[in-house]
Amino acid sequence: MLVLVTYDVNTEDKGGQKRLRQIAKVCVNYGQRVQNSVFECLVDAAQCVVLKNELCKIIDTRKDSLRFYYLGNKYQTKIEHFGVKQAYLPEDVLLI
Repeated sequence: MLVLVTYDVNTEDKGGQKRLRQIAKVCVNYGQRVQNSVFECLVDAAQCVVLKNELCKIIDTRKDSLRFYYLGNKYQTKIEHFGVKQAYLPEDVLLI
């Protein structure tokens, strides 16, 4: 299933800056960054639980925000893209 992960981390102090880096690092392991604080993650149910748990351990719920949007397996019909940044298909091979 495709899960859209979005976050807003308060970076007014060094702790916030560290949390921001940690969240991005975890998200990169599960998906593709599509905006500064937005990741598209193609995961199964078990991976989704692990991802959510990892991220919830990092954020400070008094200062930060973390949102998950569950687009499911038929996500292709739920996404429209406009603009210069190239769209990608999560199932395609990603060469680094």
